Formats: sequence, structure tokens, C-alpha cells
Amino acid sequence: MGTASQQEPQKDMEGYYNLLQAGSELESTLQQVTVPVSMQEVAGYIEKQVAYLSGGRGEDSSVIITLPECSAFSDIPEEALAKVLSYLTLIPRARQPGVKFIIVLDRRLDTWSSIKTALARIAASFPGNLHLVLVLRPTSFFQRTVTDLGFRFSQEDFMLKMPVVMLSSVTDLLRYIDENQLTSEFGGTLDYCHSNWIVLRTAIESFAVMVKDIAQMLQAFGTELAESQLSEECNAIELLLLSHTEKYRRLKDAIRSVMREGRQLLSNLETSRKEGHSDTNWDITQDWDTMQRLLAQLSDMEMAFDGFFDKHHLKLQQYLQLLRYEHSFQEMESSLEKLRAQERKVNVTGESLFQMEQTARELDSLERRAQEEMSRAQVIILHGHQLAAGHHYAMALIIQRCNELRHQCDNLTSALSTKCNTLAQTETLLRRLEEAQRWCDDGAYLLANQQVDKFQSKEGAQAALRDIEKFQEGAPPLLIAGSDVLYLEFESVLTSYLLAHIEKTFEKHSSVQALIQCRQKSLRKMADKLVRPVQLVTPRPENPPPRSKSPLFSPKHDFNSGLKFTFDLPLPGKKTSRKCPNSRKIEVIHDYQMPNSPPYCIDGEEGAELLKRHVMNELIETERIYVEELLAVLLGYRAEMDNPTLALLLPTNLRNKRDVLFGNLPDIYNFHSSVFLQDLESCLDTPEAVGACFLEQKEHFHLYECYCQNKPRSDALWKQFSDCPFFQECQKKLEHKLGLDSYLLKPVQRLTKYQLLLKELLKYSSGCERISELRGALAAMLDLLKSVNDSMHQIAITGYEGDLGDLGRVLMQGSFSVWIGHKKGPTRVKELARFKPMQRHLFLHEHALLFCKRREEHGENADKTSSYSFKHCLKMSAVGITENVKGDVKKFEIWYSGREEVYVIQAPTVEVKIAWLNEIRRILTNQQKQLKEELCHSAAVSEHMQLSPPHSLSKQPRASVSSEGSESGQSSPDPLSCSNKHQPSRRSWPGAPYSVDICEGLEDWSGANGLSNPSDTEEEDAAHLVPGRYRAFVNWRRNGSDHLIIKCGDVIQLQNVENDGQWLVKNLSRRQEGRIPSANLQGILGDGIKNHSSRLVDPGNQKTRKLSSP
Repeated sequence: MGTASQQEPQKDMEGYYNLLQAGSELESTLQQVTVPVSMQEVAGYIEKQVAYLSGGRGEDSSVIITLPECSAFSDIPEEALAKVLSYLTLIPRARQPGVKFIIVLDRRLDTWSSIKTALARIAASFPGNLHLVLVLRPTSFFQRTVTDLGFRFSQEDFMLKMPVVMLSSVTDLLRYIDENQLTSEFGGTLDYCHSNWIVLRTAIESFAVMVKDIAQMLQAFGTELAESQLSEECNAIELLLLSHTEKYRRLKDAIRSVMREGRQLLSNLETSRKEGHSDTNWDITQDWDTMQRLLAQLSDMEMAFDGFFDKHHLKLQQYLQLLRYEHSFQEMESSLEKLRAQERKVNVTGESLFQMEQTARELDSLERRAQEEMSRAQVIILHGHQLAAGHHYAMALIIQRCNELRHQCDNLTSALSTKCNTLAQTETLLRRLEEAQRWCDDGAYLLANQQVDKFQSKEGAQAALRDIEKFQEGAPPLLIAGSDVLYLEFESVLTSYLLAHIEKTFEKHSSVQALIQCRQKSLRKMADKLVRPVQLVTPRPENPPPRSKSPLFSPKHDFNSGLKFTFDLPLPGKKTSRKCPNSRKIEVIHDYQMPNSPPYCIDGEEGAELLKRHVMNELIETERIYVEELLAVLLGYRAEMDNPTLALLLPTNLRNKRDVLFGNLPDIYNFHSSVFLQDLESCLDTPEAVGACFLEQKEHFHLYECYCQNKPRSDALWKQFSDCPFFQECQKKLEHKLGLDSYLLKPVQRLTKYQLLLKELLKYSSGCERISELRGALAAMLDLLKSVNDSMHQIAITGYEGDLGDLGRVLMQGSFSVWIGHKKGPTRVKELARFKPMQRHLFLHEHALLFCKRREEHGENADKTSSYSFKHCLKMSAVGITENVKGDVKKFEIWYSGREEVYVIQAPTVEVKIAWLNEIRRILTNQQKQLKEELCHSAAVSEHMQLSPPHSLSKQPRASVSSEGSESGQSSPDPLSCSNKHQPSRRSWPGAPYSVDICEGLEDWSGANGLSNPSDTEEEDAAHLVPGRYRAFVNWRRNGSDHLIIKCGDVIQLQNVENDGQWLVKNLSRRQEGRIPSANLQGILGDGIKNHSSRLVDPGNQKTRKLSSP
């Protein structure tokens, strides 16, 4: 029952919360009726009329509390008096918080000492907001005089605690309180009965207590229902249902009783309210309103409880139904599993017909029992559907159970059917083999029983031949067809035993057939007594005519040719540098012709305008179709992978591969449906404006780059699962003639279609004002195709440990022949002997140049696409180039780190070489500009420093771009200089409008301001440097074991140069020591290392001097 417990009914928390909310509202109303001090606690003093609430109101609706003449007032304990006053003040305050009180102290028959005592006790015990104390002083002359004198001397003491007013008579009282707010004993008209008031308050408080108890019981029972733990035993749930029903009935009876009493109390309050005046019966009116609200809220709470109980009771009943259904399901599942286990034990690969017949009887018995169990399973499935139709809360689980039972029944039926078919085929094969062997035995028996003495005559021999021929005509079809046909027909049931049996049968047949042929040969010799005529044979010519070649094997017919879809987008205008059958290409061939193109020729401006609109209509219509096809794929395939009804058709390994199969196709659809299609439709009347649409949405088209990069993974996944029933079912629902793979190709085809349509539109838009936008759009689309093509190659790179994204965007890629040489250091024998170039695939990134080796898999299951094994990486910040190499116009040099490493590159064509050189030139030019800007900024910081003349001006570094492998006679000024002086002319790049200088020895700097000085070799760099103290010109950092940091302005000391060309440097400002390549020191010490000294100068006499000597 573990599954059932997991699906036990979810608590209807909404109904429970409604019940709690109704109880909270009822409790807030009860607080207006009940007070902390009950009538029972002060009933004795209230009945003696120590104090009472007459219901009258004074100034500002102040509540009047009357303390009448009471001879035993002084005998009342302080605690009791405080309780009485608290009780009387809490009643109005519960209805109206912050209400004020007026005390009328009637002491007309008392003495001044009694008055003084009463005032003192009131001041000490009164808990409310006392507004005024009106004292009716004694009426006798003597006590009045004493009171006046006593009050005059004690007035200040009393006034500090509470406002007290001494009144001589009732008439004075009327000046403070209206007569309709006073009872008759004070000359007023207010009708007040103290005994009735006590009865009413007692009834109200009693009713409030009962309502509170009922509310608590309802909430407690609701909490019990909500938090009850459900058992997995049906008997326990049945008992729980009976218990809840009994408690519910008792609570309903209690609620009805309280409601009856409440209505009776409300009726009494209504009668009292009608008998009096509304302005004099404020308390009764408020009590009536409170009671009416209390009854309404109790009714609401009852309704909320009824709703919650009904829902909970229903779900409890449904839970019991689910437990019973789950029990039936598990029993049926166990029974079907036992049948399936018995079915698996049935062996249909017997070795004899007797075993096959016995297995057939066993299988027939099993099939009858399976039919009985499946009939019971159908009843359970029907019951499950009935529960689901009744809106059962576990409808999804029940339907799942029904589907599981149906699936198990189908599996059992299919397995039994397969076993029966296999059994029937095996039995048929054994019968045929038995028939064949029986025929072989009959043949051997025939040959053995033929009498040899009868063969001596011609007639006897002919008769024996006829007998043999007649016997052979009756040979079984199995022997006539041969073993190959038998293997093909019974391939699904063949076992090792049957294969051996077939082989044995045909061996026996071969033996018998050999005997028969031998016997026939002998009999024919005996029967053939006639002399046969000699046939003339025409002699064969010595030189036969040449055999005509079949047209089927003509070179014109290539049966291996076919349409291949590989990943390398064709770039119009770009010549192919190489042809490789397994190259990673996206070749989408389009024979672009507009279907609705007019058959006649249109001339003039109007004709061009019509053609433009025709192309625009084609673009919009095909875009709409494209969007619809994408939507159909997303809804008909991608969304259906989450459809539970098709879950059984979906392979397990494919369920979590939706993003691999479809890639970012939803993002492409969202862009085209919600953005790009609307933009195109807005250009229907102005086709020339479509260029702006492409340019505005240029960034969004990079979605296709991600899609195409995922396409190989998608194709591999499709190839693995293309035959699964899920895709066939989806294709059938969509009524598609083509499979999913054809529609997954649509984005790639659409991407190549745009540039063709733009070309066509551009052809008819000559002279248009917005033709530049159309050209820009076409260039953007072509650039996108190139970017996609390059990225498709990039994702095939293997073995690179870093992040390829850090190298920047791929600008170019292609295959080249490469020779590698080293200027200094031991050269490997392998490289010295490498006369044959290496074949390398180069990837030019914004920040690096990668050398890779193409890897192509071979074999039946090998991938058709290529991969690239990473070999070497050159940082563009340390690269220099030589444009031409002697001996081959297709060669150029790429050298690294001051020509320590030289790579001779041979391009497939001169055009490819020029394109690569132009792109490398552009990268190095941009780096040079950035270095100059940074150096100008650093020079401004160091402008105050005085520098000495240069140590040696004998050598100037040559430009990093040269026409030949040797140096030219021209010298170039420092490319890092910020000066605007005229520079000598240099050789320009092919197709470049300006000349450039590129540093040869740029190193990979860690800091943002890292610079290096151009030089041919490290020896030349070292010639400019001598040991001594210098001041740093820029910031520099080196991580690693040395971890040397140099800031602009630091004083550094060059100690000595080592064998590897690195200087031992000590940073005197930061007390650090490390090694720095001489090429890097050129950048750290700035231009002064060539043009003037960076050593510190004495500002007094401007003479050069070292800070110190090493």
C-alpha cells in the first residue's frame, strides 16, 4: 500500500482556513459581550445595588455609573469594590473603547465622613477614564454645613485625583445631565429596572460562554480532521468515517440548541428595545446589535464547518475507494506477473514434434487462464474509469493504474501471441524437416529395392529411370528451394539445434541425391544403345571482337554520388580553399527561382518596382510558412514529449534529451513569430526598407549559430531513435509526409534563403535611396553564414584545456601546409628532418591563433564529420608576420616571441593567403593602436622625469611586416612613440589604404598596460640594456614562482643577463627580485631605452648619472 499512502487525499486547507477565519471573527465579537470579570463574581454586590449602570449618558456620551445610598458602603472590602467598578466599566468599554464615565454619588442622607471615605475609595479603585464625579451632599443643615467646610478644605486634594462637583439638590444635577438620562429617583424619566438588568446580563454572558464553547469545539474538531493521520487499512478508515460522522452529529445538535437560545435572547432584547426610546436605550440597542451579529457569525461558522466537513468526508470516502482499488490493482498486477513468469518459462524451441505438441497444450492452457485474468483486469479498468468520471481527487493515479493494467495485458497478450506464432513456425519447420528426411529415407529405400537384373534390358533401365524421375518430382518444396530460402523464412525461430537439424537434413539430402544421380547415370548408359551423330563445331576466331561495355558501368554513371548534408555553410563570393569529402560543412544547395515569377519580361522603373514587390511577397509568404512549420514541430513533437498518453511510446533514453534534439528552436520561433515576421509585414509596401529590418535584428540572428552548433548532436540523437513509434505517431497526427529530421533542417535552409532573397531584392533596387541598408543587410547575412560556418568547425576542436570563449570570436579558419623552425636552442631531429610539411587546420581568433590537426574516423560506425586535435596556440599579442617568402607566392611567415619560433604557412591559393594576411594585419593594427594609446597615457604620467641621451643609437628595429625573408634597408621609428612626427614610408599591405608597423616581439602581458618593444632578436634587445638603476615607465606584473610586481615610477636595478636572455631584476622600491625577458624590459623602461636613457637625472646640472653601480 506504499503507493496508495503516497497518494492519500490532500487536506482541503482552504475550507479549514475558512473555518478558522469564521472562528476568529466570532471570537472578536464575543469580546464585545464578555468581560474578564463575570456576573457570578460580583452578583452579591450588584444585587445590593452598591453601584449600577442605568444606561444613561452624560456629556460627550459619557457613561453614567450611579452609586445610590448604601449604609453598608464602608463595609465593602476594597477588592470587592474594585471588582464591581471594573465589571461596570468593562461592559461599556468592550463595546466602545476609550469611553468616559460620570459617577453620580448619592449621599443626601449621609454624612461628610462617609462622602470623604467614598471619594477616597473611588479615586483608588476606579479603573476607567473618570470624567466627572457628581456628589449629592446631605440635606440636613448640620451635615450640609460640615460637608461644605470639609470639602472646601479638602477640595484641592480631591481635584488633583478626579474632578468632583458638590451638588446641593437634584435640580443642580439636571444642569449636568439631562432628565431623560436620569432615573426617577433623581427626577429623571429614564426607565430602569435593576433586576431585569441583572437577568439580561446573566443571559447574555451565559449565551456568550456557550457560543465560545461551541466555537472552540468546532475549531478543535476541524483541526482534528485536518491533521488526522490516515491509515492504509480499509477497516481503520471505515471506523474513522463512523467516528467523524458521530462527532459531527453531536456538534450539530449543540449548535442548534445554542442558536435557539440565542434567538430567544435576541427576541427579548428586541422587545425591550421597542418599549423604550432609542436615545435612552443605548445599551440595549448595542446589546441587540451585538447579539444579532453573534448569531450571524455563529451561522457563518456553522456553514464553514459544514463545507469543510463535507469536503473532508468526501475525500475520506474517496481515499477508502482508492485503497480498495489499489488493493485490487496490486492483486491483479501480481496475478498478471505470475502469468508473465509462467509465459517466460514456456520453451517453444523443442527438438521434436512431440515436445512441440506438449508445449502447445501447455501454452493453450496458459492462454485460457490469461484470458480469465485479463477479463477481471478489464473490470478493474472499468471501475477505475468510473471513479475518474466521478471527479476522484486521485484521478491521475487511477488513470495511470488503468493504463498500467492495460499495458500489462497488452504485453501478456503480445507475448503469448509471439510464443504461439513461434511455436507454430517451429512446428511447421520440424514437420517440413521430418517430411524431407522421410523423403530421403524413401529415396534410399527406392534405390535399395530396385532389382539389378532388370537393368540389363533397355526397357528395364528406362523403367527404373522413370521411377526415379517420378520419385524426384514428389520431392518436398523445402528441398527444392534450398537451405537459404529456409533460413530466410524461419529466421526468427532458428536455434542452434534447428540449424544443426537443417544442416543434417540437407546433408542427408545431398547424400541421397548423389546416390540418385549415380544411379541415373548408370541407367542412362544402359538405356542409351543408339550411336549419336557427330556435331560439327565452328572454329573460334583467334581475335574475338572487343566486348562492348555496359552503359551501367560507364564512368558517367556514379552510383555512389548522392546528396549529402554536411556542416559548412556556403559563402557566396568565397572561393573554396580545399575539397575534402568528410569536411564539416553545411552545404544547402538552393536553385532559387521564385514560383510566381512572371513568364514575360518587364522593363522600366515600374517593372523593377513590380519585381521588388514580387520578391518582398515571396519573402513574407515563405516567412509565414516557416513560422507555421516551426510551430507545428514545437507543438506536434516537442510538446508531445511531455504528453503522458504518449509516454509509453517514448524511449527512456530520449525523455530528458528534448533540448538536445530541438536545440534552441523555441527561441528561434519566438523571435520570428513575435518580432521578425511583423517587421517584414510592415515593409510590404516599401520593400527597400527590409534592409533596416535585418540590420536592427542582426543580433537576434545569432540564435542560429547556437542552433547549428547543436545540430550534430541533434542528428546523432535522431539517427539513434528515428524509428521509434513516438515519432511515427506524431508524424501521423500532424499528417506530415516528411519526418522530423526534415523539419529540423528548416532553420538551416531558411538562414541560407535570406541572403538569396536579399540579393534578388538588391538586383531590382538600383538607384534606391536605401540601397546602402540592403547592402548592409546582405553583408550581415553573409557574415552570419561565415560565423556559423567557423563556429561549426570550432566546436569540433578537442584537447584544448582552456576556454575557447576566452580567445574571442573565430574570424577565419582553414587548412594549410606548415613548416616550423626555431631560431635558438636545440632543434629537434624530427623537425630538422621534416622536409615534408605538416597539414594543420588554423583557427584565427581575436586574441590567439590555434594550430590543430584534422582527425577523421574510419570504420562502419565512424562519424562522417571531422574533428580537430589541438596542437599549439599563439597569442596574437606576441605574433609578427612576414608577407612574402622567397620561392612561393602562396607562402607567408608567422613568427612568435622575437622570431624564436617561425611558422612558414603555405595557403591553398594566393587569394586565401591575402585574405588571412589582411585579417591578421587588422588584428595587429588594432593592438598597435591600443598600445600607443596606453603608452601616451603612461607618458603623460611620467612627463616630469628628465631622461639622459640614449646609450646606443646604432641599431633601429625593423618593421614587423616585411616583403621578403631578409631585412630591408629601411628603418622605422619606434612604433610605440606618441610623437606625430613624419615617418618614412613603408610597404603597404595588399589592398590596405595605409601602412602599418607591427611589433615583432610582443609578449603575453599579464597587466593591462603590458607593452613590448619591437626587435628582431633577443640579442638586439639586450644590446640596448646595461646593468644599472632605472625608473619604470609602466605597470607590469609576472605571476609564478618569481611573482614580480613593478609599478610606474618604481626604481629597478638591472643586475645581469642570463644565458636564456632574461635579466635578473631587483625592484628596489618594493624589495622584490625576479627575472624578466629583455623584450619585456623594453616596454617597462619605455622609449628612453632607445631614444634617451631612463636613468635618473640630476635636475641641478642635467648631467647623466647612475643611481648606483651594481
